[in-house]
Amino acid sequence: MDVPLLDLTGQYAAFKDELLAAVAAVIDSQKFINGPPVRELEALVADYCQCAAAVGVSSGTDALLCSLMALGIGAGDEVITSPYTFFATAGVITRTGARPVFVDIQPDTFNIDPAKIPAAVTDRTRAVIPVHLFGQTADMDPILTLAAERGLAVIEDAAQAIGAVYKGRKAGSMGTTGCLSFYPTKNLGALGDGGMIVTNDAQLADRLACGRDHGQHPRYYYSWVGGNFRLDSIQAACLAVKFRHLEGWSARRRRNAARYDELLAGCDAVITPVVREGNVSIFNQYVIRTSRRDELMDHLKAHNIGCGIYYPLSLHLQECFQDLGYVQGDFPQSERASAESLALPIYPELTDEQIVFVAETVKGFFA
Repeated sequence: MDVPLLDLTGQYAAFKDELLAAVAAVIDSQKFINGPPVRELEALVADYCQCAAAVGVSSGTDALLCSLMALGIGAGDEVITSPYTFFATAGVITRTGARPVFVDIQPDTFNIDPAKIPAAVTDRTRAVIPVHLFGQTADMDPILTLAAERGLAVIEDAAQAIGAVYKGRKAGSMGTTGCLSFYPTKNLGALGDGGMIVTNDAQLADRLACGRDHGQHPRYYYSWVGGNFRLDSIQAACLAVKFRHLEGWSARRRRNAARYDELLAGCDAVITPVVREGNVSIFNQYVIRTSRRDELMDHLKAHNIGCGIYYPLSLHLQECFQDLGYVQGDFPQSERASAESLALPIYPELTDEQIVFVAETVKGFFA
């Protein structure tokens, strides 16, 4: 049996005609950049994320970058974030001229540890970027309390967490901005790159909308130096088609995760994902932990089961960040997660037969 880590072909086949019709409508309109489908998608996502406004942008990376730029963060500033995340989270901080300051993660959720953030705050700290990793939100209340006390912006990296819930609040709705990614592998994936910024600050939303278009408003008049972060109308139109199915897809991912939990319950060598009380995860990934990760990965691949490592090297040890002065051992939980984590297939179209096969193959390896 073949079980890929992700299979988008089934999803596409189910909505092929709708997607092609949406693309054709944009082509007929000849309004390819920031056209009406972008406005439609922004309204849908703002409402879904419990936010006052949404600003479509070119990627999740650019959502983070545009947020930092709109908040005036740059040279001499520091931004606190996690070392266990996709590169873009820290990369955008460096691109503004600011300095990433890393804080270790919680071992059970893989998210930034709020208890360790206060010690990292200095007079130069301007913002915190908590990452809602693998579809579960970070522990936001203590982060928001600290930010309010110290006058810090909170930029939620919700690239993997659209629709995730923290104590009744949607991912992206709690901070200064929330940044979403529509990369094709996400729960709501475009047919290419795409992203969105959500916020409850209407004035900031106007600045973000201006900033995604080089900082111009009105046309050819520039109030500040922004970037080319615009969302294509074709991507927005396709995302609006797929948006109607987002809740169902996320529910099926949770169902698949629960099935894995059940089947792997007796395998002591494997730690299955922990969802904190009060949280609703969307399971963008289903990530297990084991001290024999690399051997297990080879075993699964030998049985035609897709799996992946998110992420193999903690950001503080990456070559491009060596000038920050961090060394091996500075963030032990992040380093351990990089050595032990392994993502199993979790996409909505998985059959129960496939899930059982994956789980039995995992257990068979340890047996």
